[in-house]
Amino acid sequence: MSYNNIKFEKDGVIGILTIDRPKALNALNTETVTELNDCVGKIENDPEVKVVIITGGGSKSFVAGADIVEMSTKNAVEGRFFGKIAQDTFTRIENLPQPVIAAVNGYALGGGCELACACDFRYASENAKFGQPEVGLGITPGFGGTQRLPRVVGRGYGKELIYTASMIDAEEAHRIGLVNKVVPQEQLMDEAKKTAKKIASNAKIAVQLAKAAINRGINCDVITGIAYEDEVFGLCFATEDQKEGMAAFVEKRKANFTDK
Repeated sequence: MSYNNIKFEKDGVIGILTIDRPKALNALNTETVTELNDCVGKIENDPEVKVVIITGGGSKSFVAGADIVEMSTKNAVEGRFFGKIAQDTFTRIENLPQPVIAAVNGYALGGGCELACACDFRYASENAKFGQPEVGLGITPGFGGTQRLPRVVGRGYGKELIYTASMIDAEEAHRIGLVNKVVPQEQLMDEAKKTAKKIASNAKIAVQLAKAAINRGINCDVITGIAYEDEVFGLCFATEDQKEGMAAFVEKRKANFTDK
């Protein structure tokens, strides 16, 4: 896959998607978001990719936000269209069958924080900075931030970050639950890959069904969510990996999953 503003490569069963506009601090313009959407569409249909890591090119920024230069000239119709493209892309990332880890190096502001929140969980380098600065620019978060950020960190912290347009460091992001782990910058990708490999070593179908159940349950009442869990739990017993996993446990050996 060849793009102007992003890169995608495979490291075994791990797909690494890099927003690669370092001179613009990886800011999201229309072309970048369109490329991202195209790439994600290919990833979701790639059986070789078991886990995805999303990161930013260069050492300063994950994604510093949407491209303000491009946005500054838009009218209401154009602004809404731009927001819809990004919302659809981030929702597609959220709903990828594969687990997605955000490896956040440097700035994750505005659209960058929203992109990170669309991933399943986040690892941050010590120099990471998070925030939703939109109200300081006369707009609201428009790429899912008003919905996903409060779901990740809770209403109180989410509202405070959005209303104040404050920027927080990696340690504070870890304290409020926005990121799972903070590591030195030079260790960030190794740590994300280590976790990705651990995920990939498990039964692929079971991992993907677990993700689907979690995502479905978060957006409905608990009784409906549990009913969906019951369905995917039952489906697992139709897989070869369930038979192999349980046989390996009984026989005290390592399971050899075949993703079937």
